[in-house]
Amino acid sequence: MKKLKIAFFSLSLFALASCSKHSDNAVVAPPQIQVGQPISNAAPLTTNSYKGTMLAGQTYTVNGDITVNAGDTLLIQKGVTINMGKGYNFFVNGTLISLGTSDAPTTITYPGPVSNPRVKTHGAISTAATDSAYAGGWGGIYCSVTCKLLVIKWTHLDFGGAALKAAPFPAPTLSKAGSQYILFFENPNGVLIMEDSWMYGSPDDATRFYGGAMNIMRNTLEKLGGIGGDGLNAKGSSYGNMAYNLIIGGATNGTKTASDNTSSTECQFTMYNNTYVNDGFRNTGVPGARSGSIEIENASRALAYNNLIVDCAYGLRIAAGPGGAKVFLADTLANTSGYILKTAYGYNYYYADNAAQASQIVPNGLIQPVVTHPQATDIPNMKAFLTNSYTFGFVYDGTPLVGLNNPQFVNYTLPNLNFATQASVDSYDFHLKSNSPAIGKGTTTAFTPITTGIPVNANFGATEITAPGADMGCYQSNGTGNHH
Repeated sequence: MKKLKIAFFSLSLFALASCSKHSDNAVVAPPQIQVGQPISNAAPLTTNSYKGTMLAGQTYTVNGDITVNAGDTLLIQKGVTINMGKGYNFFVNGTLISLGTSDAPTTITYPGPVSNPRVKTHGAISTAATDSAYAGGWGGIYCSVTCKLLVIKWTHLDFGGAALKAAPFPAPTLSKAGSQYILFFENPNGVLIMEDSWMYGSPDDATRFYGGAMNIMRNTLEKLGGIGGDGLNAKGSSYGNMAYNLIIGGATNGTKTASDNTSSTECQFTMYNNTYVNDGFRNTGVPGARSGSIEIENASRALAYNNLIVDCAYGLRIAAGPGGAKVFLADTLANTSGYILKTAYGYNYYYADNAAQASQIVPNGLIQPVVTHPQATDIPNMKAFLTNSYTFGFVYDGTPLVGLNNPQFVNYTLPNLNFATQASVDSYDFHLKSNSPAIGKGTTTAFTPITTGIPVNANFGATEITAPGADMGCYQSNGTGNHH
């Protein structure tokens, strides 16, 4: 894939500066930029095409679908709040950039009716039947094959996923009426950057990607999927990195790759230093299929390292299909070309609060075939626990592993038997205590992130492509990683 050239932006920019870091690892936000003319918030925005800049700190009301035409750019400055009406979307044929900052995030949300406002609930039991987070409010950001760049930085994407009323783009689009994604991207020659942002609440897959170079880092995902749906769902010929994300209470998988609907390169991602908590307990589909933390399937390739997986229904799952959920074999062979030559995994850290979870650290093939091999570098050492006589896919009794290797979160007591319904961060703190056994147990040398085609730029690319960290999960004791 050709590398994106920043020169394709023929924009009127008032300021442009790169991001730097002090030695204390505090992120310094670049000066705000403006593209084109300011967009007024004096009246609600209705169904129309828009370009220019939503100005810092202002609140916009949207009562229609927002379209960004090919060749145009819509930029959202820091501190902007966009209150979306029920079911309305962004349809992006050009470029969309949201530049929130750590001290002034941007928010795109569905506030709900005055009589029944949509608010984030904390400390409550969260189920698909009782929690409005899974109902869908506004629609999503749908990017077509002509969208060259989508940048989401320090941005809250709350209560999205209302079903599309009609297909927003002509063929060969893969989005269609009824789709319920918050982020959709399908340009194999485009770039998607999502970093330091939040997603809260969706009825189905929060994201669906069919092509493009992507860097998805340091985000927090909560309550994604009602009775099914993945958090970060990459398909087609999309490739890149998913790292340092906190994914809690997802219906199905936190991160997934699958080479569906592509005739070009396979879907290829690194998945490293993510923290998965309480994922996989709202999937009402085929039991034992696509339910847990990490899924690699359908001729895709991935590298999965340094992930912290706590009280999830299943551990890392490499599908061997075909099976009841129409899942097919991941590419586990050695290749001579590509961003990832061969699927590989290890140095992942597991904690389980009951025997059912512990018996799926290495998922079995009772319902659907899997080819996940036990790894000696994992914690616990599943290769030693299962011994050399183990054949992948066999059922085993994980009871002796229950409660072992507590990662010692700063403020989240384990054991915690509310794993099926605790789906949001609330006031908990998933950083690691200084005495955590997960500190220093990762690898920083076994692999490198994908950099090809991913621009690094304060405004028009990734702020940084964060290298693998030595500590398990998304929070690093040296202050790098997830900043939430």
